[in-house]
Amino acid sequence: MSLHNSTRARVGLAIGAFGASALLLAGCAGGGGGDADGGNSDEPIIVGTTDKVTTLDPAGSYDNGSLAVQTQVFPYLLNTDYNSNEVVPDLAESAEFTSPTEYTVTLPEGLKWANGNDLTSSDVKFSFDRNIKIADPNGASSLLYNLDSVETPDETTVVFHLKSPNDQVFPFILTSFPGAIVDDEVFSADELTPDQDIVDANAFGGPYSITSWDFNKTVEFTPNENYQGLLDAPVNSTVVLSYYAESSNLKLAVQEGDIDVAYRSLSATDVDDLTGNDDVQVINGPGGEIRYIVFNFNTQPYGATTPEADPAKALAVRQAVADLIDRDALSEQVYKGTYTPLYSFVPEGFAGATEALKPLYGDGNGGPDAEKAKARLEAAGVETPVALSLQYSPDHYGPSSGDEYAMIKSQLEESGLFSVDLKSTEWVQYSEDRTSDVYPAYQLGWFPDYSDADNYLTPFFLTDNFLGNHFSDPQTEELILQQAVETDPEKRTQEIEDIQARVAELLSTVPLLQGAQVAVAGTDVDGVILDASFKFRFAPLTK
Repeated sequence: MSLHNSTRARVGLAIGAFGASALLLAGCAGGGGGDADGGNSDEPIIVGTTDKVTTLDPAGSYDNGSLAVQTQVFPYLLNTDYNSNEVVPDLAESAEFTSPTEYTVTLPEGLKWANGNDLTSSDVKFSFDRNIKIADPNGASSLLYNLDSVETPDETTVVFHLKSPNDQVFPFILTSFPGAIVDDEVFSADELTPDQDIVDANAFGGPYSITSWDFNKTVEFTPNENYQGLLDAPVNSTVVLSYYAESSNLKLAVQEGDIDVAYRSLSATDVDDLTGNDDVQVINGPGGEIRYIVFNFNTQPYGATTPEADPAKALAVRQAVADLIDRDALSEQVYKGTYTPLYSFVPEGFAGATEALKPLYGDGNGGPDAEKAKARLEAAGVETPVALSLQYSPDHYGPSSGDEYAMIKSQLEESGLFSVDLKSTEWVQYSEDRTSDVYPAYQLGWFPDYSDADNYLTPFFLTDNFLGNHFSDPQTEELILQQAVETDPEKRTQEIEDIQARVAELLSTVPLLQGAQVAVAGTDVDGVILDASFKFRFAPLTK
C-alpha cells in the first residue's frame, strides 16, 4: 500500500521499532490495493460479524466491535499503514516532540468533515477535552493519564502538553480509541452523543461515512469524498456490515456466499472446517489477542465491600484459581490450538514479554496443582469450598466461550475447593454490568489497539483503569508511569518485565490464552488485510 500523501513528515519518536516486531507479518487475501480515486467497485461488499458495538461515540467505547466501525469513519491524527506497526501521520501533516513535554501536531489547511463543516484544531482539542471530561466507564479516557492540556495556537496547530516528559507511548495512544477526532459542531461536550444523531449529522471524517445505521443489525458505509488521510481512498462503492447473533449462522453465511467476509468471531471448529472448503479462503493474521479472568476487588470473595472483607483471603482466592487453571486443556480441547496458553499479561511477540505466572502458580511448569491451591487457601484461613460467581459473555468472544468457561468451572470444582455459579449475559448489557460492580469475577478478552507492550499494562493496572475493578497498587503505578517515559530500550524492557512480575503476585487478572486474527472470505474477494495494527479496514476490499 502507498501513502495517501507521501510528502507528510514522519512522526518524531524516540521509540523506533520497540513494539511488536515479531507480529509484523500480515495476513492478506488477494491484491486489492488502494486507489486514490476510490470507488472502482460498484458491487457492495458485505462483511459479517458477531462482534457487537457498544456505542458509535468514541468517548464511550473501548472494545473491538466499536473500533471496527469507528476506524472506518473517524479521522485520527496518527495511524499505522497496512503491514506496519510504525506510527506515522494520518490526518496530521506532521507530528513531533517540540519539547520533552510538548507534542506538536500540524494539520493541513482546508480539511472538511463529510457534512461540509470545517475540520480544524478546535475539533482536535474538543475531542480530547470531552473524552477526559466524560470519563465514561466503558471508554478509553484512562489512556490519557499523561495529558495535561491541549493548546491550539491557530486553526492548523495543536500542542499537547504532557505531565511527564519523554512519553514513549503517547503517539501510539493517538492511533487508538481516544485518538478519534469528532466534529465539535455535532458532538456534546459533556455527555455521549446518541448514535443516530451522529449518523443524521454525517459527522464523519474517515475514509467512509455511514449512510444507514441499524444498531447491531446492519451498517452501510459509503466513501467520504472529503477524506484526506494516510490510507488510500476506498476502492469499493459500498460496504455493508451485517451482525449475526450466532457464530454458526455467520459460518453458514460466508460458506453459502451470502456475505463476502466473515470477521470475528468464528469458532475454532468452524475455522477448521472452512479451511478445507474450496469455495472460501481462510486468512490468518498476527497474534496479540488475549483472554483472561478479571477479579473485582470489591465484590469478589473476601472483597473490600463484602461482609467478610479480608485482603489476604481475597488474594489467596485469586491465587488458588491460578493454581487450578489448566491452560493446555483449554487450548487443545476448546480451541484446537488456535489459542495457546498464556502465562503472563504481555503476550509472546512483544518486547518485554515474560511467563511470570509459570513459576508462581500450579505445578511450576504451566500445569494445575490442586494440592498447592488447597495449601494456599488453608494458610490464609479460607473456608472451602469457596463460593465464586463467574460471568462470561456468550456473543462477544465467540461461541466457544461457553465451552471455555464450562471447563474452567469444572477445573475449579473438581478440586473440591470451589463452588462456581456460572452465568452468561449478552455483551451490550455485560459491558454495562461489569463496570457497575455486578460481577465478582468475569471473562474479558483484549484485542490490542496499538502495537506496544504498554497496551497490556496501562489500561489494566493503573488505579484509574479500564477494568474498573478497584485494583490499586502504588508500586505498580510507579513502574508503569516510569516505563512510559524511559527512552533507553533495554531499561524499558526490564521495567516491563518488572511490572509483570509485580502484577503476577497481586493477580488482579488471571491470563489464560493468546490467539491470532482469522477472517474467512469468498474466493472472489481481494484486499482482506489482517496486519500488525490489529485494525480490519474496509477501504481495500474488492471483488
